[in-house]
Amino acid sequence: MFGNYTRRTRGLYDSLSGEPFVISRSKIDLFANCQRCFYLDQRLGIKRPDSFPFTLNNAVDILLKKEFDVHRSHKSVHPLLKQYGVDAVPFQHEKLELWRDALRHGVKYLYKPTNFLVRGGIDDVWVDKDGKLIIVDYKATSKDTEVNIDAEWQDAYKRQVEVYQWLFRQNGFSVSPIAYFVYVNAKRDREAFDGKLEFDVKLIPYEGDDNWIEGTLQDIKKCLDKNSIPPANSNCDYCAYRKIVSEVEK
Repeated sequence: MFGNYTRRTRGLYDSLSGEPFVISRSKIDLFANCQRCFYLDQRLGIKRPDSFPFTLNNAVDILLKKEFDVHRSHKSVHPLLKQYGVDAVPFQHEKLELWRDALRHGVKYLYKPTNFLVRGGIDDVWVDKDGKLIIVDYKATSKDTEVNIDAEWQDAYKRQVEVYQWLFRQNGFSVSPIAYFVYVNAKRDREAFDGKLEFDVKLIPYEGDDNWIEGTLQDIKKCLDKNSIPPANSNCDYCAYRKIVSEVEK
């Protein structure tokens, strides 16, 4: 994974191209995190080094999807929703698997003012008694304290579901402002491992606000249209690393 690092030459932004430019939910978040890293990635083909895959988290995602899909097929209320008093069921739709495919499909919308094809792959979507869709995202961790979404770094989680809410609204769906995080926390207080992990599962509501998205897309367009690399972000570890290396090499 790390030995074949090369500069990308395909899928880069070209201001002279009339074709829609694909911008994923994760790249929108990269822009929010560091415009310099975003520009290097999307305009010049130099992306941040890959992190190690979160295979345990991926396994939790797969199992949660299977579990909720059982209730989807039966049109029944999941026990977790009953526990938290959420009057909703998993949403049935022929495009669900496409919406979940973040790498090739996802939920898509062409935002014409920038000619960006915005997309994002969801974990799940529920529907309430009024026909409004509820965006759902799965999260996994292992910590001794109660899980929440209050940390500053978890603002990325909030932006994530807000992008999904915006995408579904642009596709003509009625969307609830309340999204939910299904947050599972692996217990560490057991006497022995015994070949299995046990989890506490918590449902965390979040009231999203997608008013920032279209303005951000306009800012992304302005950034990509420039022929100069944005300045380093003092809060970006990658920018700090490159700066130190550059100083030492000089």
